[in-house]
Amino acid sequence: MSKPDTAARLTAAELCARLIRFDTSNYGEGRSAGESDLATWIHAALERAGYEPHIVGPSPARASVVLRVPGTDATLPALLVHAHTDVVPVEPSQWTVPAFAGRISDGYVWGRGATDMKDMVAMTLATLLEWARAGTRPRRDIVVLFVADEESGGEHGALWLVRNRPELFAGVSFAIGESGGDATELAAADGTPVRCYPIATGERGTLHLRLRARGTAGHASRPHPGHALERLIAACHRINTYAWPLRLTETVRSYIETIDRALGNDPDLESEAGVLAAIDRLGPAGDVAAATIRCTATTTVVNAGMTVNVIPGSAEALVDVRCLPGTEEEAVETLRELIGPDLDWEFVDRQSPVSAPADSPWFDAMRDAILAHDPEAVVPPVCMGGGTDAKAFAQLGIAGYGFAPLTADPGGRRPAGAHGADERMPVASINGGQRILEEFLRHV
Repeated sequence: MSKPDTAARLTAAELCARLIRFDTSNYGEGRSAGESDLATWIHAALERAGYEPHIVGPSPARASVVLRVPGTDATLPALLVHAHTDVVPVEPSQWTVPAFAGRISDGYVWGRGATDMKDMVAMTLATLLEWARAGTRPRRDIVVLFVADEESGGEHGALWLVRNRPELFAGVSFAIGESGGDATELAAADGTPVRCYPIATGERGTLHLRLRARGTAGHASRPHPGHALERLIAACHRINTYAWPLRLTETVRSYIETIDRALGNDPDLESEAGVLAAIDRLGPAGDVAAATIRCTATTTVVNAGMTVNVIPGSAEALVDVRCLPGTEEEAVETLRELIGPDLDWEFVDRQSPVSAPADSPWFDAMRDAILAHDPEAVVPPVCMGGGTDAKAFAQLGIAGYGFAPLTADPGGRRPAGAHGADERMPVASINGGQRILEEFLRHV
């Protein structure tokens, strides 16, 4: 492992590779690997550059690093830049490269966290170190947070900070975080290339449910109708197969329409058939829209039984529900009906959908930074299908945007492997994204 002061001489992609070498796997239920080690390394690198960072968190093992960079105009609202340092665990047997080696080869940075989201951690850190060398100051105060525990809900990270250290975010009006501003290359009907950089202005709500069925245990050779596991399976089947209605929010409408028109089409979004046809025309950009035109609910964990010849007296399931902005109460009522009266259920985690205005100076500044490096870019708002720490910071009235910019790779390489095997990010995308991020942070 290199000494922290060598970080100042690394590109953003090289920094990303170094950060990957810290195994910061988050196993959930309060268990994690090396978040503290990485926080110590980042803290030392920033301190050597002349900043005054602080390590914060509920315990030494769940450490985050926070830094306020003073701006030249104290009257301006402050900006929060947040990037999480934890990663999801790996199954080593599925990888063809070591997950925590931080290898750079074939034009990629390889390893767990390359796309989620040590790339943004590296781009932000590279920008701060570059500013320290050049003596650069931003226009407004920027609070930078390298935060733990995003992958398991934030109880030891963003949520803890919001509840216990709100003073760290004094004066902050808006924030940027993961999932947005990354280039997707498309082709119009006439073959003209179109580069799309969506900026996230909203994300679906996270409703995690625990379902419990109770009944009478018995011998499996003498089954009785309506036992606990049978009722649980039936409820999960109703949930999994329910046809959620299409709900086209203004953000998703704008996303589809902006890109489809840039491709040379005239979308008709007044019918479900028209919406689906437009999404199909968007190619890879349509995957994002397809995930955000409806609420979704998926059973992910089922626990019941001890041995094969015993009907269990109780059964439990976990269900992942994502609801669109403006649909939360409707979604909860639908779930109540689908679950039925014979099961107990509760929220394991309930975080409402969030949204921020696309018609804002903050969105304009992000778009301007992209256009400064790619004048032909198309920059629509987008709603995220999943969730981020933006939900936690929304509790403090902070408008959150997904803006972790990445440029297109000249060789056609694409990010891959997020939450899967052989995770990787093109070197050129990280270094290009850092230039866009620096442009934004310097001028916003």
